[in-house]
Amino acid sequence: MDLHIRTLRPPEMRLAIDFAALEGWNPGLHDGACFLAADPEGFLIGECDGKPVGCIAAVRYEEHFGFIGFYVVAPPWRGKGFGLQLWQAGMARLEGRVVGLDGVPAQQDNYRRSGFTLAWQNARFAGVARPAGQAVAGQIVPLAGVNFELLRTDDRRVFPAARDAFLRAWISMPDACGVAWMERRRLAGWGLIRRCREGHKIGPLLAESREVAKALYLALCRSVPVGDTVYLDVPLRNADAVTLATSLGMQRVFETARMYAGATPACEIDRVYGITSFELG
Repeated sequence: MDLHIRTLRPPEMRLAIDFAALEGWNPGLHDGACFLAADPEGFLIGECDGKPVGCIAAVRYEEHFGFIGFYVVAPPWRGKGFGLQLWQAGMARLEGRVVGLDGVPAQQDNYRRSGFTLAWQNARFAGVARPAGQAVAGQIVPLAGVNFELLRTDDRRVFPAARDAFLRAWISMPDACGVAWMERRRLAGWGLIRRCREGHKIGPLLAESREVAKALYLALCRSVPVGDTVYLDVPLRNADAVTLATSLGMQRVFETARMYAGATPACEIDRVYGITSFELG
C-alpha cells in the first residue's frame, strides 16, 4: 500500500482534531481555526486509497523555529510504515529550524533516536471547578481589554518565536474566557480557559508569582459551570506551578516531555503555570 501525503485543506482540519480526540488528547472545540492561523500550510495528512489514515503538524514559526504535533496514525493502519513517512515529511518541512514537540512517554525513545533531547517534563492535572470568592477589585480584568502588545511581549518570554496570528485567534475564540492581572499598566499575569470535548482546559496560565497564578486560575474557573472538570498542563520544572495544582486538589492524569532537536531555546519557565497547548507549544 502506498501513502500519499499532502497539505491538509482548511475545511479538513476537523480530521486532525478527530485523530487527536481518538488518542485521548481532548482537543478544544475551536482549536482548529487557531492552529491554522499559526501556519495554514503546516498540517499534513496521509491518505491510502483516498482514505485519511494519519496526520502530522509541522508548524513554522518565523525562520528559526518549528513545532511538531498532531502526530497520529489511526490504529488499523499502524505497523505499515505510514507513521515514519509522515514523520519524515513533517521534519523535512521544518529543515534548518530548531524543532520542539511534546512527546508522550511511549514515543520519547523514538524522538531521542531522531535527535531530540529532553528539556523538561510536563503533567496534565485535572480538577473540579468550585465556587470561589470575588477577585481583588481593580487587578483582574477581562483579557479583551488588555493591549495586545503586552500579551505578545509576555508570550515571547516563554515561547521561542513570535506567533501573533495564532495568539489573536486564541484569545478571541468562542466558548472561552480570558483574564489578566494588571497592576496599573503592568501585566503581572494572564490566562485563558476554553471549552474542550471534555470539560475545560486552562492555557496559557502565565504569572509572575504563585499568588497571581492562583487568583487567575480561580477567576477563570468562575466562568465555567461549578463541578465541571478543569485541566491544567504544568511544566514540572516549575515547582510553584506543581504546588499550585496540588494545593487546588488537582490530580495528574497525563504526561508528556518537552523535547527539542537543536539548541534548547530560552524560556522563563518559572512564569509558566499552564502551557498553552501540547499540540503547538
